[in-house]
Amino acid sequence: MALVDSKQMFKKAFEGKYAIGAFNINNMEIVQGILRGAAACNSAVILQTSKSALNYAGPGCLHAMVKAILDETGVDAALHLDHGPDLETVKVCIENGFTSVMFDGSHFEYEENVKKTKEVVEYAHAHGVVVEAELGKLEGVEDEVKVEAGQGSYTDPDQAIDFVTRTGVDSLAVAIGTSHGAYKFKGDAKLDFERLETISEKLEKAGFDKYPIVLHGASGVDPAVIDLCNKYGGQIKGAKGIPAEMLRKAASMAVCKINMDTDIRLAMTAGIRQSFAEKPEAFDPRGYLGVARTMVQELVESKIRNVLGSVDSMK
Repeated sequence: MALVDSKQMFKKAFEGKYAIGAFNINNMEIVQGILRGAAACNSAVILQTSKSALNYAGPGCLHAMVKAILDETGVDAALHLDHGPDLETVKVCIENGFTSVMFDGSHFEYEENVKKTKEVVEYAHAHGVVVEAELGKLEGVEDEVKVEAGQGSYTDPDQAIDFVTRTGVDSLAVAIGTSHGAYKFKGDAKLDFERLETISEKLEKAGFDKYPIVLHGASGVDPAVIDLCNKYGGQIKGAKGIPAEMLRKAASMAVCKINMDTDIRLAMTAGIRQSFAEKPEAFDPRGYLGVARTMVQELVESKIRNVLGSVDSMK
């Protein structure tokens, strides 16, 4: 098993009506937890890093760490740049062995987004790397992504066809009602599945058969994990995520990649808080980080089995 790109992952996911989990990484324990969880389910997985994570750990360190842990776990994984802000960041990731990159030009005017995305696609494809882009704008906050409530916009289906045609991008992140961060909804969760279906149908009619769609901002924000954080001193009030049944429905359609970052952060935080509270005399980082790592592994296994449906996708 090895570091791969996402093309075959997405092809199998589309045909099998499931989605590949894309989990954000920042350190060794997170990488180990994710890959051990994926290995337990015999599932392919995507490890992704934001620019903040690149600044924190360094692209070379992240790549080497992922490769080493892949060798231990025997999992197929893609190493992906999440929300790449510019061509320069894309180049750094490609130079350091990333197999997939995302350029996020959703905050630009449409024609500028097309132009910049096409430049990234041309560079990445020349180096054998696949590209994801975003059309539409998700609300919420996650690292460099900050879109105020009321400033988001849903993906226009006709514009999506034009965008994919003109840029040559390999997968498209769409806005259908998900959002970044732990506070996704004030009322009931709503995803525009009709819009998702229309985008997929129009792509197929335009000649883009089995075209992979991506959902960002799709963490479930499990109430039990929130309760555990708050039980041990956290103050995460009113957090709400995407219900599992909605994500399962999206995965049964054209969505081949579902991004989950907040869930990883919450699992890590819950594990560390619980460890500190139950063993206040302990000061060995391996103790509390080990607990957090186990929480991440259990989370990933649960998402793969109960939400994504990618069990045995490496067969």
